Amino acid sequence: MLRAVLALVVVAALLAAGLVGTITALNRTVYSAGGFVEQYLDALARGDTVGALALGGVMPSAAELTAAELTVELPETLLRASVLSGLSDIELKSDTPSNAAGDDTHRVVFDFDLNGTASSMAFTVERAGTFAGVFNAWTFAVSPLAVLQVSVLHERTFTVNGLTLDTRAHAAEDAPATFSSGAAYLAFAPNRYTIEHSSAMLTAEKTSVRVTASGATAVEIDALPNEKMIAQVQSELNKFLDECATQTVLQPTSCPWGISIDDRIKGAPAWSITGYPAVELTAGERSFEMVATAGQAHIVVEVQSLFDGDISTRDEDVPFTMGLSVIVQPSGALAIQLH
Repeated sequence: MLRAVLALVVVAALLAAGLVGTITALNRTVYSAGGFVEQYLDALARGDTVGALALGGVMPSAAELTAAELTVELPETLLRASVLSGLSDIELKSDTPSNAAGDDTHRVVFDFDLNGTASSMAFTVERAGTFAGVFNAWTFAVSPLAVLQVSVLHERTFTVNGLTLDTRAHAAEDAPATFSSGAAYLAFAPNRYTIEHSSAMLTAEKTSVRVTASGATAVEIDALPNEKMIAQVQSELNKFLDECATQTVLQPTSCPWGISIDDRIKGAPAWSITGYPAVELTAGERSFEMVATAGQAHIVVEVQSLFDGDISTRDEDVPFTMGLSVIVQPSGALAIQLH
């Protein structure tokens, strides 16, 4: 009996030692500060946004946003799997506890591959007690999420990683329309974001940013008239000038040219356009502008001299200049103002 009891005691001691060793090992790996951060990164790599957001401290608090001078009601539109890019080769680089007394925070740094580029990101986590009475629990002391601040010049819509958004979607209903616009969005980090704009009339070059830090990241894209818009404005301008040329008067009404002749006019003047102003658009404060640009009309008209009665033909070029302003309306149609 004594031997049996001793055997049981030895077995129990070994099991207890093994359990303690297992718990200790798990607290140093899976349930360590680095293990906690790795759960977050692994979730992003797998596209598991629900799992990533469920971890403690991932969503920034109102105090964090206020301290960063950001609105506390940021859209969560980008917190979806479809905008995540390639994250792989995740490896713990360092796990450094705070040296301050009573401070349970750790600075954890991970290396990883982000769309083919070697990158790293630092995280701040802190102890959040235990669970099951033995395993360490952690939370992010600083949210790992970024805030993507997108400015779209001369437009209101943009595309980020294939998702098209409207900067005014979260604006007040009575907010005045603006030529350029911007908005801020909560976004996962680390991640690469490619922002662009392409519409029937405007195109912006792609801008890619690798976000490997929490806090605000500003991105600006410049939507400018594309070839289709230039061609349409040129067509409308030419049409206007052609209509002006149909007026059989010396000073066509509401047109950018005219001529004064002191002699008597014999017959109707005939106008034609021999040089259309070439449309080039640049961004102004409220619209796209074509500065005063040279063009050339031509007139053919018979005149009779008031001095001696001789009849001759005035056949000459008449130079002129004109400019215009263009706005792309929400419907996509162009509003052109000539001046």
